[in-house]
Amino acid sequence: MSATRRELAGVLSTQDGFLVVSHTNPDGDAIGATAAMGWILQALGKRFFLYNRTGLPRPFDWVALPRPLQTALPVVEDFEWIISVDCGDLARVGPEVASVWPGKKTINIDHHLGNPDFGTLNWVRTSYSSTGEMIARLADDLDIPLSGPLGEAVYMAIVTDTGWFSYDSTTTRTMAVASRIMELGLRPGLVNARIQNQWSPERICLTKEVLAGAEFVAGGRIGMVRIPRAVLGRCGAEVADTDGLINMIRRVRGVEIAIALREEEDGSIKFSLRSVGDVNVQAVAAGFGGGGHKNASGGSVAASMQEAAEALVAACAAVLPTGLEN
Repeated sequence: MSATRRELAGVLSTQDGFLVVSHTNPDGDAIGATAAMGWILQALGKRFFLYNRTGLPRPFDWVALPRPLQTALPVVEDFEWIISVDCGDLARVGPEVASVWPGKKTINIDHHLGNPDFGTLNWVRTSYSSTGEMIARLADDLDIPLSGPLGEAVYMAIVTDTGWFSYDSTTTRTMAVASRIMELGLRPGLVNARIQNQWSPERICLTKEVLAGAEFVAGGRIGMVRIPRAVLGRCGAEVADTDGLINMIRRVRGVEIAIALREEEDGSIKFSLRSVGDVNVQAVAAGFGGGGHKNASGGSVAASMQEAAEALVAACAAVLPTGLEN
């Protein structure tokens, strides 16, 4: 056990009053890591709260939680510690948590490249497939078995962040954790169905409209989709319904970088980048103030949809191994 993990396990064992937070518009890893940390704290008999500014996305409303996931920040005096999971930087948890962060003891557990170690105690390891896999190691350190809803939450975090074990971030350690969870009773067919079979008619409408406008540039090596708010409104879709659209573009033969641009309520553009092999889109995201992983990154830009598209295509073309093809 590393010194950091030993210190973290000691804090969880001896302290009390925790607020567990993750990034807004949470994905499977963020929800899984939040739930898993909650189950660990419950097993330890701790007083804790689970918080996410944008709440529990509809595709994950089946996830077993030890406490409700609150969208309103608890009374500040009711917690001593804040545990951030799966957040590459403090801004991603939202302004409410960021405003009380300096006055609390804080823990930062994350696996993203470029994390600035914004906690009092930082356990940031980019070698892990997911934050959920990190939480599994912490459960081991505390002698808490990866069974029941804890194991299910960790499994969900791992499979969603590894693309069902298809990304290079998947390691033998990752597979060993999943295997151990299955040995303790998890039925992968049942859980996978719960995760994957969440589409709605609204999402079908959104997918149809967005994919109809897909663009391919740089000789087909870069694919891009745009998701204006008007399309979301027309289809009655939610932000969670946009998840996975970028991967459809990445699956097109010849595409090395996929780009998804989503218009936010404030007019800014949320961008997501996916790549294959050694193409590093984390470097592209960092250039726009974002972050993530080598093959999966993102961020936001204050620009029009067209301006963001032009800037990101140019930046992505610049990191293609042999440059932009005409």
